[in-house]
Amino acid sequence: MLEAGPIWAIGTMSGTSLDGVDAAAILTDGERILEFGESAYHPYSSEESGPISAALGLWPGDPGVEEAAEVIETVHATLLSQFERPQLIGFHGQTLAHDPRGRGTHQAGNGRVLAEVLDCPVVWDFRSSDVEMGGEGAPLAPFFHFACAKFIKAQGPIVFLNLGGVGNLTWVDPSASRPDEDGALIAFDTGPANAPINDLMAERRGETFDKDGALAADGEVDEALVEQFLEDGYFYRMPPKSLDRDSFPDIADWVGHLDDADALATVTAMVAASAAKGLEHCPSPPQGVLVTGGGRKNETLMSMLSVLMDCPVAPIENAGLDGDMLEAQAFGYLAVRVARGLTTSCAATTGVRAAVGGGVLSEPSGALDR
Repeated sequence: MLEAGPIWAIGTMSGTSLDGVDAAAILTDGERILEFGESAYHPYSSEESGPISAALGLWPGDPGVEEAAEVIETVHATLLSQFERPQLIGFHGQTLAHDPRGRGTHQAGNGRVLAEVLDCPVVWDFRSSDVEMGGEGAPLAPFFHFACAKFIKAQGPIVFLNLGGVGNLTWVDPSASRPDEDGALIAFDTGPANAPINDLMAERRGETFDKDGALAADGEVDEALVEQFLEDGYFYRMPPKSLDRDSFPDIADWVGHLDDADALATVTAMVAASAAKGLEHCPSPPQGVLVTGGGRKNETLMSMLSVLMDCPVAPIENAGLDGDMLEAQAFGYLAVRVARGLTTSCAATTGVRAAVGGGVLSEPSGALDR
């Protein structure tokens, strides 16, 4: 049993950009954030990322999934073993497929394996309960964003914009007392983010990403293509709503006739435009937008966001938070909420029918799974 009061938990995140695994410690009681602790990162080698990339879009039982899961579990176990023994681990796993209106959601990696290997309770499979209750299963960080807004003492509505493989936005009213209180939050996926940029760089230049947005900065945006992109019905759907990494498969074809710089500039503009359009769904204008995820390091993307948004836009470090580790910290925080029977999503964040606490808690003995 977990001791009462704040505990140290470690959360992990392996995002849709497939760059590696983040792990970060957080001291929390599942409601308040008291302190952030050490963190670590394991970049995937090509031998590790290969089986995972090959399994994208696959479902449990499909050929290749077991191999990908073994890599994911091994990398996580190695990374987590670097930490002093935590009281709880939040293991997100790797999203391979996400189809909440169809087959559900699939995060590869078995938390029971990690619980045994690390001899520590592990909370995992965070999304399935939400989907089973009619929710999108994503995004799940908003309850943590609510706690972050309290931690940084935000004085008015604020937006957390995460630009990972997919973009997602959380609007927070920090005057609310609980994240599942009416009007406290609204959250949804805004559109593609780093995934199409990284994929284009890999295809055109054999590189993993556009460092600092330098190539995009040398190009000219094809505004007609950006407008075509924004005509997609997803952007007009009211939230909550979510996306898979490959929900916009035609982007590369749309820019196929452009040279490298113009193609990157245009795709980067698409990402910025979809994020800016997301603000139209917020209940009230935010006092500012704090950007997290790898996209905040893309200077061209950040410049585009600043032009398109009618409020200050800044990397989340400006508020004293760690944009590299925020999602990992989120799953440490959510793990404590799950272990203590607190909710992790609600209608305003995922569209779930009622506020629900997702996740499976696996004890090291395997005797207590709930």
